[in-house]
Amino acid sequence: MSFEDDVTGMKRRLTRYGDDEFALFLRKAFIKGMGLGDEALAKPVIGIINTQSDFNPCHGNSDELVQCAKDGVLAAGALPLAFPTISLHESFAFPTSMYLRNLMAMDTEEMLKALPLDGAILVGGCDKTVPAQIMGAFSARLPFIQLVTGPMSTGSFRGERVGACTDCRRFWASFRAGTLDDDEIADVNNQLVPTVGTCGVMGTASTMALMAEAMGLMIPNSACAPAVSADRRRIAEETGQRITQMASEKLIPADFIDERSIENGLRILMAIGGSTNGIIHLAAMAGRLGLPVDLNRLDEMGRDTPVIVDLKPSGDGYMEDLHRAGGLARILHEIKHLLHLDAMTISGKTLGDIMMQNQPDWPQTVVKPCDDPIYPHGGLAVLRGNLAPDGAIIKQSAAHPDLLVHKSRAVVFDGMADLANRIDNEDEDFRADDILVLRNIGPKGAPGMPEAGLIPIPKKLARAGVKDMVRISDGRMSGTAAGTIVLHVAPEAAIGGPLNYVKTGDIISLDVPARTLSLLVDDAELEARKQAAGPLKQTPSRGYAKLFHEQVTQAPEGADFEFLQGVDKP
Repeated sequence: MSFEDDVTGMKRRLTRYGDDEFALFLRKAFIKGMGLGDEALAKPVIGIINTQSDFNPCHGNSDELVQCAKDGVLAAGALPLAFPTISLHESFAFPTSMYLRNLMAMDTEEMLKALPLDGAILVGGCDKTVPAQIMGAFSARLPFIQLVTGPMSTGSFRGERVGACTDCRRFWASFRAGTLDDDEIADVNNQLVPTVGTCGVMGTASTMALMAEAMGLMIPNSACAPAVSADRRRIAEETGQRITQMASEKLIPADFIDERSIENGLRILMAIGGSTNGIIHLAAMAGRLGLPVDLNRLDEMGRDTPVIVDLKPSGDGYMEDLHRAGGLARILHEIKHLLHLDAMTISGKTLGDIMMQNQPDWPQTVVKPCDDPIYPHGGLAVLRGNLAPDGAIIKQSAAHPDLLVHKSRAVVFDGMADLANRIDNEDEDFRADDILVLRNIGPKGAPGMPEAGLIPIPKKLARAGVKDMVRISDGRMSGTAAGTIVLHVAPEAAIGGPLNYVKTGDIISLDVPARTLSLLVDDAELEARKQAAGPLKQTPSRGYAKLFHEQVTQAPEGADFEFLQGVDKP
């Protein structure tokens, strides 16, 4: 007996002992030790990835969701078996969870390939987990559905509704500026994360959930339900039932996700004012299928896709508001003229078919009509110029409008240590109109492209009332953050990109309407600086750090590992 596509359940992927009959005999003996009988062992097997850990409060409801998903699988006639993979949380990962995203994708892929599975449910949520799981599942080529843990509920600070993590950054900025005292910052800290679940604003977790649903990788109406709601538990049960059907149908997302699906994801990214991280993750996910994400196409789509969702940081609301307003279905109906409605989904139906079945029309104020948007153009814009030959990203919907066209002198920080040493130094010559440049925080430079692009306003300027400045880096920014911040500058400084040769005092010109980012230094001077520069970042000598440095791609390619892009054909 050998593994074949028409073999199901415990007969799949037998351990290689040289005797497949014995391998199956041994497998049954050990699993019977769990209390399962021959009837259960004859059923298709659905794996459920549980990414809960004590270091991951955003996944604090994972055990409950796994049980609900198991109920759905059992009701549909298959055998559910849960197993763990790496658990990532943004606030508990050094140096950054992005550094470990590709490791989680590898873990996911290899476990999905190693276990006797007919299909899988991927339980994730906090930022990098959803793209990591989808990347791995695309490469593993089996039926799967993404199940997110859902957003947290909001808290209350002295009568004001608050939630992680846009408000985390807002209140911290106020504390740095001296407008909040020690007692006040301690009080708000108690209210920012009042329940389990992912950040309740349009950060990366919410962005990826909505994009995954729009791409057809989650059951309908499953992106926005709060983590603590009964809706979230019912979604888990329904996911269990549907993945069992998909396994029987051999419906593999890697076979039907195409350019239409990717563009639907991009449209949603723009319309929701989504996280800048969304473009990096989508590029990595699409790259596993050999599908490119063209930054020029992204920018083109942004010009005619308005931001219509009134959620922080581009607006005022929270994810629980979007859930009550109708969730993704409400957004899809508002921009249906921009979508590929013939794109297939895990439901076995097209996106258009799903929309016809879900038509929320009750009064609400969170999702705006296209002719009365939050922001007239897409949330993200792509910049190019001699400072970013391969592109850079700005979340224009969260920027100060007066800074979208700005020319001033650069103040350069050579890395996070340099930034920490100087940003609050009262003797530093900082001016309110300066352009702050932070380099060596890209994929190779940091490593892992940390969310350090939200360079703090220098304390002495913050105390003087400065709320925003143009900031430029080759790193990332949390999707929960706001400001006039240019990110993902490519090529990064650590591989000799132009950012490596900027000096304090140079003049930089930012023109978002014209989509340009320029260093006003002539080519001859730039070349002379390159020749005089020291050696670039050296490759680490061992372990995952060595693999990461040697294989990680630049931001426009998704910062995935080069050798993992594309998918092995069966």
